[in-house]
Amino acid sequence: MIAIIDYDAGNIKSVEKALLYLGEECITTRVPDEIYKADKVILPGVGAFGDAMNKLETSGLAKVIKNVASDNKPLLGICLGLQLMFESSDEMPGVAGLGLLKGRILAIPPKEGYKIPHMGWNSISVKAGSRLFKDIPDNSYVYFVHSYYLKAESEEDVAASTEYIVHIHAAAEHGNIFACQFHPEKSGGTGLKILKNFCSL
Repeated sequence: MIAIIDYDAGNIKSVEKALLYLGEECITTRVPDEIYKADKVILPGVGAFGDAMNKLETSGLAKVIKNVASDNKPLLGICLGLQLMFESSDEMPGVAGLGLLKGRILAIPPKEGYKIPHMGWNSISVKAGSRLFKDIPDNSYVYFVHSYYLKAESEEDVAASTEYIVHIHAAAEHGNIFACQFHPEKSGGTGLKILKNFCSL
């Protein structure tokens, strides 16, 4: 059973639909006991960093997520979910993230000829040996929608990267913690394979 954490963020239903398409048993919930009973947990989301952290803290879900991480249960953050797993974000200075991994979320700098938010398909450079990207060819294309990007403190935590104005850490992997800035649930067969890899951990 996979628990999808519901904290009133956008894009939660599309993750659920992708998992059901893959034949995975899943539940979308904000009930701590249901999250703790799950084999794996996904933190999806589209929205603002500060609002999301406020909802997670006031609902008690921030503590639940930290407990899941410390229990060594596979945990996957998607888009805003990735950003929340790190320490801070330029989007809301002074607001601490979950701090599950070390690194910061930075604003994509403006550049002539480039649109922000970064929206569309980009190829990713995949780190050899990544469990999340098992059997995913290097330079595969995935779908992004974001104005902020991850700069992980340790290159060891970077599972995939891409280029859009700057060098972007597109995915992270550290022990039982996994995260994608892109949307695997909107990335065709490649994205479904990534989700399947997570479900098969």
